[in-house]
Amino acid sequence: MDRRDFLLRGTALGCTAAASPFVTPVALASAPWDNRLVVVILRGAMDGLDVVQPYGDAGLAGLRPDLPSGEAGGGMDLDGFFSMHASLGALSPLWRSGELGFVHAVSTPYRDKRSHFDGQDLLEAGIGGTSGIRDGWLNRMLQQVPGLEQEIAYAVGREQMLILSGDKLVSSWAPGTDLQLGTETQRLLELVQHDDPIFRAASTDAIRIAAEARDLGNLAGEAVGRGTSVDVARFAASRLLADTRIASFSINGWDTHNQQARGLRQPLEELANTILTLKSSLGDVWSKTAVVCMTEFGRTARQNGSGGTDHGTAGAMLLAGGAVRGGRVVTDWPGLGEADLYDRRDLMPTRDVRAHAGWMMRGLFGLPQGTIESAIFPGLEMGGDPGLLL
Repeated sequence: MDRRDFLLRGTALGCTAAASPFVTPVALASAPWDNRLVVVILRGAMDGLDVVQPYGDAGLAGLRPDLPSGEAGGGMDLDGFFSMHASLGALSPLWRSGELGFVHAVSTPYRDKRSHFDGQDLLEAGIGGTSGIRDGWLNRMLQQVPGLEQEIAYAVGREQMLILSGDKLVSSWAPGTDLQLGTETQRLLELVQHDDPIFRAASTDAIRIAAEARDLGNLAGEAVGRGTSVDVARFAASRLLADTRIASFSINGWDTHNQQARGLRQPLEELANTILTLKSSLGDVWSKTAVVCMTEFGRTARQNGSGGTDHGTAGAMLLAGGAVRGGRVVTDWPGLGEADLYDRRDLMPTRDVRAHAGWMMRGLFGLPQGTIESAIFPGLEMGGDPGLLL
């Protein structure tokens, strides 16, 4: 029995499970480096063209008459060609200080089928196709480094992050359950588990994790805003301040088929608050941290009849952190003329998301390029270094 099983079966032992402030999973793993990597999966296919708006491209306004960009849409001009969506305005200081950047016109190898589930699996698996998916690229990275120790007590949860799943033992925790045991119940549990070391270890970890979750309000740093992802960010930061060096979690809500002007506002504000909470909670460790936010695919270049956008191909990545060389939109911009679009409907991908993730790992952890291209992202050609880190 593992920690997940323990919690799921906890009610049979008279445990009281109550909803905690958390509803999304977070997974963490410890590593011997001093740098930190936080990978945030934006589930639902974030519209990169609206988040990082190429308002300087003459084709954009015609494609999206009801999704204004640039200063006309309240966005913040970044470099005279791209603007940042107004709902990310809280991150403006990070942009000016060089701690926020974007990568545009990127995608995984996933094409044409446009399934969120397959797209997310491929994004987290980091391989070239959806067949044969068995583990995630962060787990494969950990398999390349000898002597790693598992962060204890984080295998609690109702679902797993594929990106950190695999042969390498890592800790995972899906906050969604608050385990509360009375004194008598704990004594009964100690009696039951006395001769069962596996169960004893699992239950001890689970009880400790639940206590840590309840103590969330005592964590270092100031939460920016309120919400599930803010709470997750504070918890992740608490581990990153200790032995944990890699954390991954997800933020939902990016599928904007209808009324995108309204629907994109909340997830973007939540993303901004999550990043600012990480910065606040990490303190000096922020200078050693890179946050990489990525989504399964982009959306159609042309808005649809419902004021939204549909599933597309290329999109954008968001980078933040004191270790990031920000203040830039990194891209080989393909253009938005009809002939420039992928299948005449989507932003054309000009580079692979995995290449940028690979260069981040190369810079943060010193992994050889050949290892990244063969063992972590099999078959990937990383190309030139985009210089994403300081």
